[in-house]
Amino acid sequence: MGRLDVNRAGEMEVFVRVVEQGSFSGAARLFAMTPSAVSKLVARLEARLGVRLLHRSTRQLQLTAEGRGFFDRSLGVLADLDEAERGVLTSGTPRGPLRVSANFTFAEHFLIPLSAGFLATYPEITLDLELTDEVIDILEARTDIAVRAGPLKSSSLVARKLGQTDMVVVAAPAYLDRHGCPAHPGALVDHNLLGFNYTRATRGWPFVVNGEQSSVPVLGNTRVSDGQSLYRLVLSGLGMARLARFQVQAAIDAGRLVPVLDAFNPGDIEEIHAVFVGQGGHLPLRVRAFLDYLVEHVAMPRGRP
Repeated sequence: MGRLDVNRAGEMEVFVRVVEQGSFSGAARLFAMTPSAVSKLVARLEARLGVRLLHRSTRQLQLTAEGRGFFDRSLGVLADLDEAERGVLTSGTPRGPLRVSANFTFAEHFLIPLSAGFLATYPEITLDLELTDEVIDILEARTDIAVRAGPLKSSSLVARKLGQTDMVVVAAPAYLDRHGCPAHPGALVDHNLLGFNYTRATRGWPFVVNGEQSSVPVLGNTRVSDGQSLYRLVLSGLGMARLARFQVQAAIDAGRLVPVLDAFNPGDIEEIHAVFVGQGGHLPLRVRAFLDYLVEHVAMPRGRP
């Protein structure tokens, strides 16, 4: 009866991940735990079973004979659990809370406008939106889906591409009337270039001049922490900024912003992904429904040919 107080499946999965990752620290990253907590959990498992499962050294972990047998059987047990859960997760009606993280720009142009239609389609889902331009740890933040722009770091997360956009330098007509429109990237030294203040921000704007890649440092009088604030500053006529095409295309079409130095645009592309935890190859219906909805409805304008 005492076994009811022990999360045997949880212990088993942690042990399996330790073996697969080859270290306590590797497994700890998957479960958002500390290495010491993972080590103590495996030690408790060994104490409960009364056998040594792992030989520990400063360089590596090695399975004992008992550990190898337990590992092989654990894989089968966890596979059976996954199959049982898959039958629940992939049938029925999507329902329950869904926590989504996205930057302000994506939220303004896609996430918020699409939310009403999504919730009308899936009325038993409740959305919990976290808007930030910081890259969060979705395991630690207990987030189902995070929308990220730019290159993805390798991780245990799964990614689904939502779209891609080119980048464009823009300024308001009022700013260009006061300061003139630069004809060459070298002339940007005389202009107010606005940028971001977070550490992962691009240090310079790329251009192609005479077939060679070059970069212009962003040395304006204002830096901000999110793309929507930067967009509003450019609209106000404070300076120039390099922003995603999908963010500025409507303002360009309306004449509120003007592309600058487009002939020198390197044509670099920024990809937009939804990242999520996808262990076991299956997802809760509420997560799958939202991902499918985003893929179907997110449409980004094309830039220069």
